[in-house]
Amino acid sequence: MDDFQQLSKHHRDVVKASTAFIYAILVSIAMNYFWTPGHIYSSGITGLAQLINSLMSKFLPVQISTAALLFILNVPMFIIAWRSIGHKFTLYTFLAVTLSSIMIKLIAPVGLTHDPIICAIFGGAVNGFGTGTALKNGISTGGLDIIGIVLRRKTGRSIGTINMAFNSIIVIAAGFVYGWPYAFYSALGLFVNGRVMDMTYTRQQKMQVMIITSRPKTVIDSVQNRIRRGVTIVHNAEGAYQHDDKTILFTVITRYEMGELKAAMAESDPHAFVSISDTVKILGHFYEPKPWWIYQIKSVCKQDFRDFFASTFWLGVRGRLLHHY
Repeated sequence: MDDFQQLSKHHRDVVKASTAFIYAILVSIAMNYFWTPGHIYSSGITGLAQLINSLMSKFLPVQISTAALLFILNVPMFIIAWRSIGHKFTLYTFLAVTLSSIMIKLIAPVGLTHDPIICAIFGGAVNGFGTGTALKNGISTGGLDIIGIVLRRKTGRSIGTINMAFNSIIVIAAGFVYGWPYAFYSALGLFVNGRVMDMTYTRQQKMQVMIITSRPKTVIDSVQNRIRRGVTIVHNAEGAYQHDDKTILFTVITRYEMGELKAAMAESDPHAFVSISDTVKILGHFYEPKPWWIYQIKSVCKQDFRDFFASTFWLGVRGRLLHHY
């Protein structure tokens, strides 16, 4: 059993390291194929690295590459994570950021297109897929994620407002550096990035399941052996066609657990009727398996994009009026 656990641990480590490498390739493609040619800024520390690089190129004789700045800006985050979150968490974050910096430097920028809308959409989609894949496999990509986790652990508060303000500053800076239309293009890229990340990382997406079965005990045992979820039982249901006795079971799962649910139903009652619907909101306790910090990252990263676009729009209009007068 010890050998099996050690082999399983080794397998997880290999998967995480491979995922960090895949994330690095995808973020470098987003940066060098879309964001840089289209003058689009990313969010968080990556966007800050782009902004500093742009300002240095414009106003200073000395230049530091975006790849180097990305690593330098994350160094304080590594120290904070090492002291406040955990050593293993920090090591994988360090690996993901280091590989990203190396790949951004190694992969030469290719101007597939300079259309800012195309660059915003596809750059956001590629990066969102990479970030979602990293989160899905238990890896943090560094930056503001770490600050959010530490603040939530120490104060119980989210830094959603700070995160939105930080990204708004970066987007507005894009307007000052490249022109105000690019502020809106960058905001579009952030929106696409967030949507694709949500589509890729499905652990936080809740779904309500209704099962109508004549073998409730077998189904419950099979489901709970595969998925750690509570089940509510409604007895004395009746089929309208054959008037046979049925039992209705209700549970809530994540979209990530859909495969396990299908396997459990095929194993316990292949003829059961199963209805699945998206759940908008849950009140009460919903078990979240480890790693715990993944869900805190999602709560930090997931913004109200309507508020974000509203603030970006009005700040952009104000900046344009000031520039005009």
